[in-house]
Amino acid sequence: MMVIPAISLSTNLTVSTNITASSAPTTLHKHRLHNSTLKSLSKSGKLDEALRLIESSPSKSPATAPDVEACALFLHSCISRKALEHGQRLYLQLLLYRDRCNHNLLNNPTLKGKLITLFSVCGRVDEARRVFEEGGEDVDLPQSVWVAMGIGYSRNGYPKEALLLYYEMVCQFGQLGNFAFSMALKACSDLGDLRTGRAVHAQVLKATEDPDQVVNNALLLLYSEDGCFEEALRVFDGMPHRNVVSWNSLIAGLVKKDGVFEAIEAFRIMQGKGMGFSWVTLTTILPMCARVTALGCGKEIHAVIVKSTAKPDAPVLNSLTDMYAKCGAMDYCRRVFNGMLGKDLTSWNTLITGYAINGQMMEAMESFQEMICSGFSPDGITFIALLSGCSHAGLADDGCRLFEMMKMDYGISPTLEHYACLVDVLGRAGRIKEALEIVKNMPFKPTGSIWGSLLNSCRLHGNVPLAEAVAKRLFELEPNNAGNYVMLSNIYANAGMWESVKVVREFMEKRGMTKEAGCSWLQIKSKIHTFVAGGSNKFRNSVEYKKVWKRLMEAMEEVGYVPDTGVVLHDVSEEMRAMWVCGHSERLATMFALINTASGMPIRITKNLRVCVDCHSWMKTLSKVTGRVIVLRDTNRFHHFKDGVCSCKDYW
Repeated sequence: MMVIPAISLSTNLTVSTNITASSAPTTLHKHRLHNSTLKSLSKSGKLDEALRLIESSPSKSPATAPDVEACALFLHSCISRKALEHGQRLYLQLLLYRDRCNHNLLNNPTLKGKLITLFSVCGRVDEARRVFEEGGEDVDLPQSVWVAMGIGYSRNGYPKEALLLYYEMVCQFGQLGNFAFSMALKACSDLGDLRTGRAVHAQVLKATEDPDQVVNNALLLLYSEDGCFEEALRVFDGMPHRNVVSWNSLIAGLVKKDGVFEAIEAFRIMQGKGMGFSWVTLTTILPMCARVTALGCGKEIHAVIVKSTAKPDAPVLNSLTDMYAKCGAMDYCRRVFNGMLGKDLTSWNTLITGYAINGQMMEAMESFQEMICSGFSPDGITFIALLSGCSHAGLADDGCRLFEMMKMDYGISPTLEHYACLVDVLGRAGRIKEALEIVKNMPFKPTGSIWGSLLNSCRLHGNVPLAEAVAKRLFELEPNNAGNYVMLSNIYANAGMWESVKVVREFMEKRGMTKEAGCSWLQIKSKIHTFVAGGSNKFRNSVEYKKVWKRLMEAMEEVGYVPDTGVVLHDVSEEMRAMWVCGHSERLATMFALINTASGMPIRITKNLRVCVDCHSWMKTLSKVTGRVIVLRDTNRFHHFKDGVCSCKDYW
């Protein structure tokens, strides 16, 4: 009997089984390690290394593809760093996995939403839309992906497309959520589409889900920006929770309706509730303070900035310097400017403009040279500030030199506004022929502002024939601008041509045109007081007014002041002329300030029209006899009256 050696078949089978069984766990382990490493690199922001890891893996097997969580983390890091190229390369890899091994991660809602967000924050709306449409109608996208696309449109200045997408969502889903509502309301705000915004608001009220903080803030912003303050207030009062954004929207609404003190009070309440503030809060209030010359309120905001532990950014400090400049407080403006560490071109332009409008052209030119030496190149705004300053200071030669410098030294092509400034510079200086040559040869069609500047020059220099020719052009361009007719009427009145004055005024009456009433205002404590020419009878008839007026006029006549009733451009008696001059709004405001503020305090007044010659002389004399500094901002510029002298040197 042959003995057959034992062969351990079971051992062979075991070996074979071990080989087969051990290969799957090894691959799975590598795949997990690959994704774990990818997540770690993405979290730490090492995008180059993470991308190399993705691209080094073969794209022929689903087993080598990164998982959704790893890709999502990578894209999240790309979004926060606006790393467009890294995101595009991941997108390419996902396309390769889809085409080569039928493994489509691009239909995953999380990845789709993040890719759309990345491309939209990087300004690639077309690429975002391509990702959104990936897969066509076969892919059932959740609302979050639609909203990501809508936000992408809004972020890149396509609010109309965002709203169209919202309409599609309404058709697709019926019931929408807060993310969709906030996206649609933002688009309505950007478009100024209040009607659609109200329709979205109605859908918010009908929704099963209560509106969240973001939706309420979006509603508040919509109504505030459209001037519907009552509706904005209702939304604000009905909000269960308010944050800084909510308060900012309320303050913006108050500012829009010229409620500067209400805005300040809202800001105080906001602080009292421990809400804090953002720099947006302050950059909303400061321009309003500048517009109504509310220096006291502006200083209050400045104090808040100084006390803040956070370092103010350049836009806040630029707003602060602008506020001081437009309130005529150039010493404060310069102090804030000097303390700025991160000055930009806007900072320099604000300073130069401030000096120019306040009649300090030497300081404006010095600041211009300082800006150049600091490495900043001027832009068109810089030269508009300098040219307009030269116009009001009578520096015609300097203005012409600056105009040429702008073109030759800095390569800035003059705009229509620059030509308008140059025409004004020459016209005010009496060089009207040169101004006309500029108008004839400039590469733009003359606008109403340019002809209006020429008409004003005719008024200043008594050129009636040219004024009539210029006015004719103006009436063709701006047939409904009452100011042009008033100026021509004044030119006739200055020349004693009362019949022509009558013709112009009768024509205005026939067309229903009325002259804008002179209006002046000033801030005393926490209130703005407004005065209209010929008004405030109760104040003017008060015992206190008459007493102060009598004492002032006696003192002013002693130093040689004589009223110039020639500024009253009506064919009336001398007594009536004197009465009308005394009723000019800037005088009423000045008298009110004299009576209601402490001796020695500066008086700051803003007027909606140009100050008249006699009021200018009156204020110069008043500053001398009272020792008060008077700062008057009219429609053209600032006048600083001190010790009987004005900063404009009687040229304005």
